Amino acid sequence: MSAFEVTLQQLNDLLVDDSGFYRWPTKHAHEVYPRIYVGNALVATHITRLKRLGITHVLNAAQGNSSMHVNTNAEFYAGTGIAYHGVAASDTDHFDLSVYFEEAADFIEEALADKNGKGRVYVHCREGYSRSPALVIAYLMLRRNMDVHGALATVRQRREIAPNDGFLRQLCRLNQRLAPRGTSSNK
Repeated sequence: MSAFEVTLQQLNDLLVDDSGFYRWPTKHAHEVYPRIYVGNALVATHITRLKRLGITHVLNAAQGNSSMHVNTNAEFYAGTGIAYHGVAASDTDHFDLSVYFEEAADFIEEALADKNGKGRVYVHCREGYSRSPALVIAYLMLRRNMDVHGALATVRQRREIAPNDGFLRQLCRLNQRLAPRGTSSNK
């Protein structure tokens, strides 16, 4: 195994607490990186809460109208000044979330650059536990040059998360693909 290969077990070990248990998020939304918030559908559907957090952009990682999705769209936010982007992802091991990594990273990057660098983005799914943190971890890897361990640990320090094993495998593959960039010492 090369230095860039990461196992599923290594990532899962980062997600559990000292007792070896996964924890449910303690709040509806957490700022997991400067001006990037991860949370659940409750906050996503309350414009007042979003405004209170200073949110300028919403990335819905669970767009759709089944019980496992959050049925919002650009029209839902029309007139609020909040920009919207939706990803119709399912929280299953076999769903390929990686096809959305670049577009989600682009949207997050645009959000942070908005309002002269004062933009704030709310990335959510139904619970803010699997799909949305996986997209934020991919963003940190793609745009902030973090490896998968660093990106996952950064988000996990601020919010209880547990992307499903399929998403973790996809993040491991992204890590391998990006690894050559980071071979020289970064930061």
